[in-house]
Amino acid sequence: MAETHQTFCRICESLCGLNVTTQDNQVTQITPDKDHVATRGFACPKGLKQHKLYSSPDRLTQPRIRGTNSEPWRTVGWDEALSFTGTQLRQIIDTHGPDAVGMYVGTAAGFGTLHPMFAQGFMDGIGSRNLFASATQDCANKFAVAERMYGFPFTQPFPDLQNMECLIIVGANPMVSKWSFLQVPNPRKHINQIRERGGRVIVVDPRNTETAKASGEHVFIQPGSDVFFYLAFLQEVVNCGGIKQAHVDAHMQGLDTVLALSKDWTCEKAAQFTGIHPDTMRELVQAYLSAQGAGLYCSTGVNMGPDGTLAFYLQEIINAVTGNLDKRGGMVVGTGIFDFARFGKKHNLLTKQDRSRIGGFRKTNDAFPGGILADEILTPGQGQIRALIVTGGNPLLTMADGEKLKSAFSELELLICLDILPTETANAGHVTLPCTTPLERPDLPFIFPLFLGMQTKPYLQATNSVLDPPGQVRDEATIYVDLANHTKKPLFGSKVLQSLLNLTRSKAPGSSYRAVAQRGILSLLLRITGQGGFNKYLGHGLLRPANTGDTLLGKRVYTRKDNPEAGDGAVQLAPEELVSALQNRLKQAIPQNTQPDEFRLITKRHVETHNSWTHNLSDFMDRLGGRNAIHMHSEDAERLQLSEGDIVDVTSSAGQIRLPVTLCDDLLMGVVAVPHGWGHQDSGNQIASASAGVNVNILASSGVDHIDRVSGMSQLTSLIVRVNKATSDTTGSSWSGLPASAG
Repeated sequence: MAETHQTFCRICESLCGLNVTTQDNQVTQITPDKDHVATRGFACPKGLKQHKLYSSPDRLTQPRIRGTNSEPWRTVGWDEALSFTGTQLRQIIDTHGPDAVGMYVGTAAGFGTLHPMFAQGFMDGIGSRNLFASATQDCANKFAVAERMYGFPFTQPFPDLQNMECLIIVGANPMVSKWSFLQVPNPRKHINQIRERGGRVIVVDPRNTETAKASGEHVFIQPGSDVFFYLAFLQEVVNCGGIKQAHVDAHMQGLDTVLALSKDWTCEKAAQFTGIHPDTMRELVQAYLSAQGAGLYCSTGVNMGPDGTLAFYLQEIINAVTGNLDKRGGMVVGTGIFDFARFGKKHNLLTKQDRSRIGGFRKTNDAFPGGILADEILTPGQGQIRALIVTGGNPLLTMADGEKLKSAFSELELLICLDILPTETANAGHVTLPCTTPLERPDLPFIFPLFLGMQTKPYLQATNSVLDPPGQVRDEATIYVDLANHTKKPLFGSKVLQSLLNLTRSKAPGSSYRAVAQRGILSLLLRITGQGGFNKYLGHGLLRPANTGDTLLGKRVYTRKDNPEAGDGAVQLAPEELVSALQNRLKQAIPQNTQPDEFRLITKRHVETHNSWTHNLSDFMDRLGGRNAIHMHSEDAERLQLSEGDIVDVTSSAGQIRLPVTLCDDLLMGVVAVPHGWGHQDSGNQIASASAGVNVNILASSGVDHIDRVSGMSQLTSLIVRVNKATSDTTGSSWSGLPASAG
């Protein structure tokens, strides 16, 4: 008999409420939950068709192992897979030490509650420092800045969309990508509501994006010039008397140091870099200062550029010194189910000071830069990574210089992947462990809404699993408990905790194995934080108190050196590392001169794709034409004697790809865009592997010299590339959709 379940999507931050209809342990339909307390019937195409991705015949339902990369896969039972994996890990740890085992945690892991906790617990249990995360590809700059300014990396101010009068969005496209970190269901609705209140939404971007068109106001900016945009913005705020000095004196330190660096950055000077007319720049600042509540907000277009850390740092300063930080209608800081920042400072969570073996990079959010992972594998010596666990990610497609990383993976003694579908990374490995989908496990919202309250309309919701896992699929929490048992290294180094987790296991629905009591753990988490039990939040969700502002300054800023747990510290406007980095950057501030065939390359995505893992569904791929393309302004194309559909070679200092041209006059001239997340020919998925898309990250460089020193970020956008019409003399007469070279 058919049943309908209330649950929520876990593909991205939006967490849209869903009604999922099932029959005979199969999903027959997913529709938006019109009665959900926050999302009110909004959901995107990916969320409504996710069950088709999960029910693919390519779905991993049994463990696989092989001895070497060249051997064929063998389907095995869990006992053999765990015994093989545990034995191999123990041998590597005993011979080379715990740092010989590394872990890469992907984005998909972060949208579950227990998955990242248990993954971290496993690494703590074996004693390895070598944790890497996808954040250093798209958002670690925000964590690095927050830790230095506010004392904790997850203190992330966000726009109070329901009350603000002016929002300036830089390098973000929430209409397609949703909002980074923040849960904002139905972005168009919120943009329209600001405008209906008489407010303004202004988008600053190298492309006239879907969000820019919805907002009605767009300003072109040269890619990679964001730091100069923010410097000029800050200086114009000073010129207009926009600094709230009494507010700064009460809650902040170091403003004079920063203003000494911005004082020469007039709107005219910045225009040489940004391409923004000085009068337009002044008008932007006036719109911001004249609003009763305003905010500057940026995302991946800034984060992933050459100066993502410094640009975000300056943005936070502007929002703070103008009085818009911690203000209703400005930039607010949410309150989760407990004070996670205080808890984190007390227990040294996400603030470890370890330095990497290669390059001496400090961790951000307890993770090293992904851009040095290949070198950590390939460079001999104490601490060389010889085994790698990849959980909920596909670094071969999502990280810079995938060709080098692929060579590094071939040198590993053991590569273990936890996932729901085959990936390029998994197919380069030795062990694949099949995991549950979000529909097959109980859950709470992930850490940002749950612990930090990063929601436009705060609420709390719980969900049971709506399906039993197929085949021999297991949830990640149970897998890590099992791996800890077989490596004889208890989670978090606690034998007591490991014993409790084993004792409280029970038979999983539809399976014979005994699973970790996920629902019980989640319920315990709610109870010890004073929220009540799990069942209370099943259904359409329960509203929590609205965002008010006035919850951060003097209350939850954890920068006091004499008492790090005291929340009455001052916001640090001039942290030594960031000031030094800005000084060095300004010494190298020279306007870019490009050659006729040179362009600045940016990335983009379509509403029906998400990073690297939604390409195995014909519903999406057929509409996208089964490939990505290089988007180019028609006048640039005409200058290069190119037409729609022509095949070009796109070359950077790191590599080369070949793909067709699509004309797009929404782009600033001199800028080209290539959607990321493609290049699935080696994935092993029937639909995705038949696509002709190419991996744009082949054009990005990895290694010590190409990583931001403060945040560990790789540069994945605003790359300088050459574009030339392909000829038979370069890579053959037919376009294969594969990299032309991997220079």
